[in-house]
Amino acid sequence: MSEVYGWEMSDGPGDYFEHTCDQVFGTVWTREGLSNRDRRLLLFGALAASGQEDVAEIQAGAALSNGELTPHQLEEISLFLCYYVGWPQGTKMHFMFGKVIKNFEKQQAKAAE
Repeated sequence: MSEVYGWEMSDGPGDYFEHTCDQVFGTVWTREGLSNRDRRLLLFGALAASGQEDVAEIQAGAALSNGELTPHQLEEISLFLCYYVGWPQGTKMHFMFGKVIKNFEKQQAKAAE
């Protein structure tokens, strides 16, 4: 999971979290044929289409932290999504990406001190 997100996530309670993580991160994200960046781009489309900005926010932070996408690329993704999932949903993604980018840039500046 740390390879996908760039940090360790704590386990949730019960077997559900463990089973889900084993399947998603142990199987789906490790299959050959697509890079993590490819998977993340596909996931942004699915999350935008289903209105899950909260999950997309986690993915955006991970993409920046892992060097898979740049802030400019996230901005382009939100514009692209406007045409395919609608302007209201694409605009939500745009503002969410802006917040993630701002936080990422603050972290980068702090780390450079």
